[in-house]
Amino acid sequence: MLDIPGATGRTPLVLLHEGLGSVGLWRGFPQQLAAATGRRTVAFSRWGHGQSDPPPEPRTPSFMHEEALEVLPELLAELGMRAPVLVGHSDGASIALIHAAHHPVEALVAIAPHVFVEDVCLIEIRRARDVYGQGALRERMARHHRDPDAAFFGWNDVWLDPDFPQWDITGQLDSITCPLLLIQGERDQYGTMAQLDAIEQRAHGPVRRVHLDCQHSPPTERTEETVEAVAEFLAGAALDGRPNL
Repeated sequence: MLDIPGATGRTPLVLLHEGLGSVGLWRGFPQQLAAATGRRTVAFSRWGHGQSDPPPEPRTPSFMHEEALEVLPELLAELGMRAPVLVGHSDGASIALIHAAHHPVEALVAIAPHVFVEDVCLIEIRRARDVYGQGALRERMARHHRDPDAAFFGWNDVWLDPDFPQWDITGQLDSITCPLLLIQGERDQYGTMAQLDAIEQRAHGPVRRVHLDCQHSPPTERTEETVEAVAEFLAGAALDGRPNL
């Protein structure tokens, strides 16, 4: 776990990584975000990712709900956080949205989120499986994951499960009332702007959108612009019980 100190009295940030991510694969993003916002910034690797232990049970198509409604609340309680600012990327953004629909959250940054399954995403995930089988991707993942096979197939198998195309969390978005920042790459190979449209149409909190010239990973492809967008969002939103002006 990465835990960067920040100003006392400011709502901390909790980062939730993508489907193949880990603490290390955020690269310099957490440190830059902490410096730009002055907030305590926490990042952790989910079960089976990075140096974390394997998941206690095999993942199923409901794993994002389990992470959002069981694992994350336990972690936040251990950290002494009641309503943090969640910053989620891809699967992590979906987990953050589900959590925010059921638990208090000060604000939410959803980067390349998934709220329903698109064909373009499944095509890319099948392609990733082929690439992984060729070996180079596995070698790269082994630098950041204790068990690269567990990390890869724990993500890939679930998304390619025959039942997963029915996965849809749009019905839960109506329960989200916190301020939202939505960030998407204009060339995202895993999803379209329809994901952001669905959130903007259904969520009941104020929504700000940022579109960047990149693919699926704004935090690593457009780090400075992503950090700037988050910092400006937090400065302009009414957080910590007062407007941040």
